[in-house]
Amino acid sequence: MSLLALCFTFFYIGLFTIGGGVVAITLMQQTIVARGLITPDQFYNMVAISESTPGPIGINMATYIGYNLYGIPGGILTSIFEAMPSIIIILIIARFLQKFHENPFVKGSLAFLRPVTTGLILVPAVQVFIFALVKVPAEWGALLTIDGWKNLFDWISLAFYAVCAFLLFKLKAHPILIIVLGAVFGVLYF
Repeated sequence: MSLLALCFTFFYIGLFTIGGGVVAITLMQQTIVARGLITPDQFYNMVAISESTPGPIGINMATYIGYNLYGIPGGILTSIFEAMPSIIIILIIARFLQKFHENPFVKGSLAFLRPVTTGLILVPAVQVFIFALVKVPAEWGALLTIDGWKNLFDWISLAFYAVCAFLLFKLKAHPILIIVLGAVFGVLYF
């Protein structure tokens, strides 16, 4: 894929990312990974890095993938093309929303987008969870044995996830601490 085609791919992703950058993960997976530009492992590593760095995840992913494939110019251009549809749409909405914000069709459209966006955010969250904690067996028949079930999960990662969830939700640990712990765990364990 040429740099120009990659830029227009990110324009497409930015255009149809309704609900925030997390929704872009699904579109990026379908367009970038499905075309074979990066492997699923590289993609999920990029998701982890993009989620742990400051800024919108969609822009971070665009920058990372663009840089990974085409260096600094690729990172800059893919970031611009990822953000461009949002800027254009916000300018158009700002111009016309004051006239139509009480319109029942506008209210209905916005009410419809809320559950759709929730589903689009849930899909990549579940995919990352499964990718990180579940070891899919080469043959599904292996699940019929007791050893198959024992080996289904990455028990160390699952235990680390449980500890982090406990720290975050019960002890109210700061999210930065969880990010640092995750980075240290990733470096030491993998």
